[in-house]
Amino acid sequence: MLEKQTTLKKSVKLTGIGLHTGEKVELEILPAAENHGYRFQRVDLEGQPVIKADCDNVVSTDRGTTLEQNGAKVYTTEHLLAALYSMKVDNALIKLSAPEVPIMDGSSVPFIEAIEKAGIKELEAEREYFVLDENIKWENESGCEFLAVPDDHYRLTVMVDYKSPVLGTQHATIYNIDEFKAEIAPCRTFVFLKELEFLAKNNLIKGGDLDNAIVLVERNDIQQEELDRLAQLLGKDTLKVNYEGIGVLNSTKLKFENEPARHKLLDIVGDLALLGKPIKAHILAARPGHKGNTSFCKVLKQHLKDQDKKGKYFDLTKDPLYNINDIERMLPHRYPFLLVDKIMEITETSIVGVKNITMNEPIFQGHFPGNPVFPGVLQIEATAQVGGIFALSKVEDPEYYSTYFMKINNVKFKQKILPGDTVIFELTLMSPIRRGLVEMAGKAYVNGKLVMEAEMLAQVVKDKV
Repeated sequence: MLEKQTTLKKSVKLTGIGLHTGEKVELEILPAAENHGYRFQRVDLEGQPVIKADCDNVVSTDRGTTLEQNGAKVYTTEHLLAALYSMKVDNALIKLSAPEVPIMDGSSVPFIEAIEKAGIKELEAEREYFVLDENIKWENESGCEFLAVPDDHYRLTVMVDYKSPVLGTQHATIYNIDEFKAEIAPCRTFVFLKELEFLAKNNLIKGGDLDNAIVLVERNDIQQEELDRLAQLLGKDTLKVNYEGIGVLNSTKLKFENEPARHKLLDIVGDLALLGKPIKAHILAARPGHKGNTSFCKVLKQHLKDQDKKGKYFDLTKDPLYNINDIERMLPHRYPFLLVDKIMEITETSIVGVKNITMNEPIFQGHFPGNPVFPGVLQIEATAQVGGIFALSKVEDPEYYSTYFMKINNVKFKQKILPGDTVIFELTLMSPIRRGLVEMAGKAYVNGKLVMEAEMLAQVVKDKV
């Protein structure tokens, strides 16, 4: 079934503090129109500038992802974007009263709960996925590696290795984005104890607290004097180490044994949301961080642009599954109303057919003479005939059956079809065939470019016995 874009049913507000700025911030997530995407708005600044959540707007990845546009910045965007993306909210406007998204409890759970409270509604526009068509490998000088491979779902696998005897090597994975809420969202941001002093002295983690971050202790010989000095620097009464499992400060308990790796996966989801489209691919990452995540997002964005320029590829050099004689044995139509020349492939849920447009088509004698254009109504009919072949391929003795239109929805003509064009019709089943009812989404391509699309409902009826 074709998926529709979504947004929130109503706005929802949260209040918290920024992890690094320490500033109190009021955040409001509002519904937005189709194709709006994710955008932040700094309502505390003159003119209330808007910042698009786009990887090209990343200006810093120092302990979080910072975006800048129209003279305004927004810090630590990843946990909120991960929540929106995982809940399949495509469009939202996020208003902020300060420069940083609140850290809340260091995870994505508070944002997911807010989204659930607001509710999600469908919009009219279709959700357009980035469907990977080839393997993409990338690495940087710091040892961060990414590999993206084609997949029918958004699957992620992460490995972290900080060469630490405490953390060791950890892995985390989800097989589709629906697992995010339970398996990944609760996992909190983390930092090593040895980093605390540096971060504090460099005006970072002003809003950090042992309730919103895990502090990993990588040594088992740390002295209390050192902890007392850190406590004074951080404005805490006291610090102590809990060595149950991985060493952590105070009484913090890990929610999962591999919580740090799972949080790294959370960050990847949030940072790759900056691509601007939902993803169908398996993303594998080794030693990721915000710099690597957002750099790889830019690689994916360039590949998306290249895909759009190239268009969709169909191999027409192979032998067809059905030639014109096979088609005539299935369909009752004949010249000049038989509008399918061959069928290239049929799967359990889809079909690909071909129609060659020539100047010999009788319709061109009267339809825009001197400027021949293949009529839209015949484009729909040709699409329906391909869909009819799909339906008839699922029954025994297809010559005894016919398919009849019941409904046509969401028809869009995007480009003229002219003599000399070869039109590829690709139809996908929108729901299982029941009681002879066949609902399919059809798209027509010329030279890889989408020229027409429509949703159709037909019924398969047995005419002969």
